[in-house]
Amino acid sequence: MSTVREPRLPGPDHAIEVAPYNGRVTVTSNNRTIADTTAALELREAAYAPVHYVPLADVDQGALRPSDTITHCPYKGDASHYDVVDPATQDSVKDAVWHYREPYPFVAEIADHVAFYPSRVDIDAQPASD
Repeated sequence: MSTVREPRLPGPDHAIEVAPYNGRVTVTSNNRTIADTTAALELREAAYAPVHYVPLADVDQGALRPSDTITHCPYKGDASHYDVVDPATQDSVKDAVWHYREPYPFVAEIADHVAFYPSRVDIDAQPASD
């Protein structure tokens, strides 16, 4: 039997802000570029480090393989995970990417975007020089 989960609303005790990132985000794995964008979103949540959400259109889809992992965030919803795969060697980095297919309304901007675990891939976020 499935459980219906009520979303928690961000507030003063757990603030969430999503805004365009003014710069370039590049993600690499084993010296291979997986994502490169100037259209990332930056999600700031409570006391956590900021997370860059990259548009799926700017991600090498051939590098992603769906995994069976699904996690739940009470503020964002259910996240599907992906392994990053090297097509030449078939080596993979397990669950390096997550994606909220249907995020809760207050973070709806992150739909069609993915985020990467910085402990599993290399993320370079360079602010734009004004």
